Amino acid sequence: MNSADTGFMLICSAMVLFMTPGLSLFYGGFVRRKNVLNTIMMSTLMIGLAIVMWVAFGYSLSFGGNHFGIIGDFRNAFFNGIGSKPGSYSDSIPAYVYAAFQMMFAIITPALISGAVAERMKFKAYFIFMALWSIIVYYPMAHMVWGQGGFLASIGAVDFAGGNVVHISSGFSALVLCILLGKRKGYDTQSYRTHNIPMIAIGAFVLLFGWFGFNAGSALKADGLAAHAFITTAVSAGAAMLSWIIIEWKHNGTPSLVGAVTGIVAGLVAITPGAGFVPVWAALIIGALVSPLCYFFISVVKKHFGYDDALDAFGCHGIGGVWGGIATGLFAQKSINPIAQWDGLVFGETRLILAQVISILVTI
Repeated sequence: MNSADTGFMLICSAMVLFMTPGLSLFYGGFVRRKNVLNTIMMSTLMIGLAIVMWVAFGYSLSFGGNHFGIIGDFRNAFFNGIGSKPGSYSDSIPAYVYAAFQMMFAIITPALISGAVAERMKFKAYFIFMALWSIIVYYPMAHMVWGQGGFLASIGAVDFAGGNVVHISSGFSALVLCILLGKRKGYDTQSYRTHNIPMIAIGAFVLLFGWFGFNAGSALKADGLAAHAFITTAVSAGAAMLSWIIIEWKHNGTPSLVGAVTGIVAGLVAITPGAGFVPVWAALIIGALVSPLCYFFISVVKKHFGYDDALDAFGCHGIGGVWGGIATGLFAQKSINPIAQWDGLVFGETRLILAQVISILVTI
């Protein structure tokens, strides 16, 4: 066990936990004033609900045992068998620390969905849905991608920090849910302008800060791979922000603060699956291209099909996650992270991109 790695991972875990309050501010600034507290509460709920579920059975279903490559079992329920010594998923940090780090992912992932149903889902229904979604969707996804014997891992698909597990799963779930719920009352006639842009910006900056723990911490050690993930995360976020600003400049005549921070979040989403696999120059491309993709789905596709994805959870996380997964299949290098069995398509290999496409389709 390594004390430096343990300290690093505890800090990263706290940073990822801090992302959920950041998300609540980010979402809260977008909605109308009368719905701010409810929107913040919908994200905040997951801190309590997800922690209790994770300790009781969530960790065990995600990382305890293996059944058909899809789900674990209850051998580690209530953290049974999880202690202060390294476990099978980490050789230099206590098993408790690994479980805690993964718990923070289980908190923020379902909270992302709340952005699609803002202003029109009762809290009781949302509570029940989040509990069921975690069991039916999140725990199996975490096992298939990161669990020992997981189906998607076994076919060679890679996801460094949650492109499939976090963003695609929550983004596409958000799309389905907002379609089932229908539009907000007066959606086509009333103004739903953002009520507090500084709150949006502060929330985005908290997310940006926490995302470095999200991605760098996924290396599970304070080593060169963590440093690499840190750099690619920053590069993608910066490139995506500039790209979004340029797009708004061209289409609207002037950039906006909301657009700039939305670009940052889109860039963070896109680099999540490949942060520890792709070279730095590829992070520039990934970030620069995710903004036009997300912008198109938010400003064109959503209007064309008429679905009310209130805070663009699908347009940002679903589409950004898909692009990130494909980009990982294009640009990944085994020399950066040997967990990748093959190099990406631009280096002459086709097997990884095929595995990535399969993993994305399974997730959707």
